[in-house]
Amino acid sequence: QVQLVESGGGSVRAGGSLTLSCAFSGPTDTTYRIGWFRQAPGKEREGVVAKDSALNTVYADSVRGRFTMSKGGAENSLYLQMNSLKPEDTAMYYCAAGRFSRWGRDALNPALYSLWGQGTQVTVSS
Repeated sequence: QVQLVESGGGSVRAGGSLTLSCAFSGPTDTTYRIGWFRQAPGKEREGVVAKDSALNTVYADSVRGRFTMSKGGAENSLYLQMNSLKPEDTAMYYCAAGRFSRWGRDALNPALYSLWGQGTQVTVSS
C-alpha cells in the first residue's frame, strides 16, 4: 500500500507563498492517481488539483493560476507550490491517491481517493 506524508504547511500573510510536499512510498502502481485536497473548519473537503485518468493536471477554479502541482525527479514526491495566497485558502491540506476512471474536473472528487496523508495546516492571514 502506498503511504503518503505531507509537510511544508505554516502561516503566511495574504499574497505570500508556500510550497507543500507529499512524500510517498510503497509499491509503484500506475493505476493510482494522486492529488491535493483541502478542508477548512466547518466545510467539506474539496479537491485542489489532481491528475485525471488521462494524466492531465486538473485545477480547481479557485486556485487556477496561483497553485502549481509538480512531481519530484525521483517520482517519489509531490509538490504544491502556492502563490498569491488568500485568507480563503486557509485549510488543512492533504495529499491523496486513488484508483478511478474519471476525466477533467471529475477527478477532483475526494470520494474517489482511498489513501490519505495526515494533512498539513496552511493559515493565511489578511
